[in-house]
Amino acid sequence: MRMRIGPKATRFLIFAIALSSVVYSQKTVDRNKQNVHTVTIPISIFTKKELRKDQAEEFIQIDRLVVKEDHDDQTILSVRSVSNSPLSLAILIQEDVTQEFNLQLRDLARFINALPRGTRVMVGYIRGGTLRVKQRFTDNLEKAAAAMQIVAGTQSANGPYDGVAEATNLFDSLPNGRRAILLVSDGLEGSRGTDTADTLNSPELERAILRAQRKSIAVYSVYSPTGLTQNGSSFLANSGQSALAKLSDETGGRTFYQGTIAPVSFLPFFKSLDMLFERQFVLTYLSTHMNKGYHRIEVTSTNPEVKIEHPKGYYYR
Repeated sequence: MRMRIGPKATRFLIFAIALSSVVYSQKTVDRNKQNVHTVTIPISIFTKKELRKDQAEEFIQIDRLVVKEDHDDQTILSVRSVSNSPLSLAILIQEDVTQEFNLQLRDLARFINALPRGTRVMVGYIRGGTLRVKQRFTDNLEKAAAAMQIVAGTQSANGPYDGVAEATNLFDSLPNGRRAILLVSDGLEGSRGTDTADTLNSPELERAILRAQRKSIAVYSVYSPTGLTQNGSSFLANSGQSALAKLSDETGGRTFYQGTIAPVSFLPFFKSLDMLFERQFVLTYLSTHMNKGYHRIEVTSTNPEVKIEHPKGYYYR
C-alpha cells in the first residue's frame, strides 16, 4: 500500500490501509470464546528514512501490519485514524521549571489553537507530584490556550510522575479514541535521590508508565530544567532526560530536548508534534493472553522500511 504523506494531508490518508489489507493472514480467533480480550493501543507510522532526515513528505508502502503479544501473533480488529478518532490531549507543566519556560507560553498557546477541530485539550500543573487542573478537557481550543499561565520556578524538583499518573484518570470520562499527554518537566524524581537509577527505577515513574499503557495514552515529553537540574551538574539533567525518555518510549510517545539547557524555542518540538499527531492511530486487536501481569507488544510492518512507534506493553489484571 503506497501513500504520499504531506504536512497536512496525513490526517486523511496513512490508513487508506483499508481493513481489508490490515492483517487477516494472522491466525483467526473466535471472539465468542472466553479466552480472548480486546486491547487498544496508540501507534504512529513513519518510514525509517523520514525519521532520520525529518523530511516533510514521503511515500509509505505499509503492506501488512503484524501484531505480536509475548511473541505470539494476534488478530487486528480495527485501525482508526485522525479523521474518525479525534485526539484528546492533556498538557501537563511541572511548576518547578525555570522561568525561561514563560518565554514559550505564546507559542504554546498558538500550538493549542492550531490543533485540528474536534481535539479535546486539558491543561494542568504539577507541583510536588500533585496535579492541579487549570482547564478540564474541552474542545474550545481558545479556552484551553487561555488556561496557560506563567511559572515562578523554584529550586525544588519532586518529580512529575505522580501527577502524570493522576492525569490518566481524567481520560476515563472521554470517548475511546486517540489519547496523548504532553509533559513539560525536568524528569527528575528528586524525592528518590539524584542517582540515575533512583529516578529510572522509581515507583512513581513505573506507576505513570503502567497507567498510561493501561489507558492507551501516549506520553510526549519536553525536557525543561528546574533550578535543581539547571544549577546542578549535567549528570542531574541527563538523569531526568533518561527518565522522560523511558516514560515516552514505553508508552509510544517521544521525548524532546536541546542539550541540558532550557530550550531556546519550543517551535521545532511543536512542528514535530504536529507531524506525530497526524500520524497517530488507534489500533485494536484481540489478545489471546488472559493471564494477569505484564505483556510485551510488538507492532511491525512487512515492509522493513516502515517504522512503527507504539507502547512496549501493558499490564493486564
